[in-house]
Amino acid sequence: MKSILLLLIISLPVVNVHAQIVNGYAEVTGIAGNVLTLSAVDEAAHTFEDNEWIVIMQMQDNVIGDVTNTVNFGNLGSINSCGVYEIRQISSHTETAGTPTSITLMNSPNFTYNICANCQVQIITFRTYGAPDYTTTANMSAKPWDGRTGGVLAFYVPGILTLQNNLDADLAGFRGAGPNAGGSAGCQGNSNFRVANQANMADKGESIYKNTTAGYAAGMGKILNGGGGGNSHNGGGGGGGNFTAGGNGGPGWNNCSPGAGGRGGLSLQTSSSVSQIFMGGGGGAGEGNNNLATDGGIGGGIILIKADEITTGACAGITITANGEDISFAGNDGGGGGGAGGTIVFEVNTWNITGGCPIAVEANGGDGGDVNSGGTHGGGGGGGQGAVYYSTTEPTTNVTTATINGVGGCDNNSSPCNSQAGNGGGADGDGVSELLTGPLPIELLSFDAFKANDMVRLEWITASESNNDYFTVQHSLNAIDWTNISQVEGAENSSQMINYDDLHENPRPGLNYYRLKQTDFDGSNSYSEIRSVFFEDEQTLIYPNPTDNELNIFKPNISNYQIKCFNALGQEIAIQISLHQDQVKIDVSNIAAGTYLLILVSGETHETVRFDVMH
Repeated sequence: MKSILLLLIISLPVVNVHAQIVNGYAEVTGIAGNVLTLSAVDEAAHTFEDNEWIVIMQMQDNVIGDVTNTVNFGNLGSINSCGVYEIRQISSHTETAGTPTSITLMNSPNFTYNICANCQVQIITFRTYGAPDYTTTANMSAKPWDGRTGGVLAFYVPGILTLQNNLDADLAGFRGAGPNAGGSAGCQGNSNFRVANQANMADKGESIYKNTTAGYAAGMGKILNGGGGGNSHNGGGGGGGNFTAGGNGGPGWNNCSPGAGGRGGLSLQTSSSVSQIFMGGGGGAGEGNNNLATDGGIGGGIILIKADEITTGACAGITITANGEDISFAGNDGGGGGGAGGTIVFEVNTWNITGGCPIAVEANGGDGGDVNSGGTHGGGGGGGQGAVYYSTTEPTTNVTTATINGVGGCDNNSSPCNSQAGNGGGADGDGVSELLTGPLPIELLSFDAFKANDMVRLEWITASESNNDYFTVQHSLNAIDWTNISQVEGAENSSQMINYDDLHENPRPGLNYYRLKQTDFDGSNSYSEIRSVFFEDEQTLIYPNPTDNELNIFKPNISNYQIKCFNALGQEIAIQISLHQDQVKIDVSNIAAGTYLLILVSGETHETVRFDVMH
């Protein structure tokens, strides 16, 4: 089976030059409540607009745990918020010269996102295609990561997604290192795990830790999931890591002991989940003293797809890929490490793939670079495999899923190879997971409130729901103090549009404010935007009627009225009244059960209102 998958990969192109970038991207430089401050905005493919959806994602965080000049350099500390992401809706945004500078979300983020020197947070437009179904018309790809934005392809189809084209985030992840300028100082395999850029030590690949320290840039130590650079003399670069670790680079000229090859990037398996995902780490560069070393490979990016169903029509075959880069050029010095595979998340209820148009899903590590010399130098380590998450059981009918480790490069030009750099870690296929639901639900498409005779009708639509227990309709007279007026059961889990409605039978004169509170089964909740309805009704409104404790009277300018209460025999009853703007509260707890009349008098205006007391 492994050999079949390998042949399939060889037959597919690594990069589709005709693919279209479809998302917009922006760096997040500040978060205050539900307001995001933006920089490095890229709207070349899609723009950030009010009421549309975005993905917030922590790409890098201050997660380095060991900075000693030892083999432990670059180990993971706490994962913090790295890899966390969620979907949020834009309420409004501000622009300067046509470019967004800030975005206000309808609801504050559920997660904490860290803004720091070693962190990178971005937002990506979560494009909606179809009404509800959509058929692709061109290949789609992620914008390559540039250190601030990119690396992610994300979109949503409410109904059936018919794939007629490829989707890829190949070579869109963390960047591989470039080779050093050239130099040699004998075998340097027992030290120099972290050094500044220099002629004798090659650079490390990019990782989930944003490196800002010059002294960490080069040397054989990995840097989180970024592969380490080859050390002098001609050590191979380490492969990048993701779900599994990257392979170590080859030993260097002439078979250095201890080896001078870069360490493979870390496995992030214990930190990975459908809710915390990573781009593939970049491969470390091979060390060169004759300017014949090769670069480290670029890691695979991220693909997020939400749809009710995925199907295919007539085609030769479809690929959905987030592969790391192979180092295909064989240099005479150290070979570069392969890039690690990226991550693919499917929030899809049904797979209906035709036999004539099968789908290949891949998040494979790239192969390390070979050495074109008879003497042992350092081949590049293979990239680690990425991850693929399915919300259903892994589809197998006309769908193949592969997360394959990159193969280490040969340390020389022997055939068959008699000295080889390390392969990516773990068993092929370790990165495939099923029956996992991630943070991709788009719950509330709309929420409206409008007059319906003397009541208020409330309507809302969900495009999808995940773990949705119930909605609470809330009412307010000042948009500050809220009262629960009804509860509506949610659909638990759904990918279909669902219409909800409710009635508020006792609105007040003046402005009435409404919002929805949505509660999940775990108790977490979020709120809709606020809607308002104005009533100019001059008639007196009283409630509850009948009452057993307190009577509320609403009437414009009620403070101008004298209020008296009479029983059924016409006898005046003493009542206790409290006044607040256009509202009067009357304590009837000490009044006997029965029918009563209120007389409201203001100048020549008299009004009689009947109410009942029931104890």
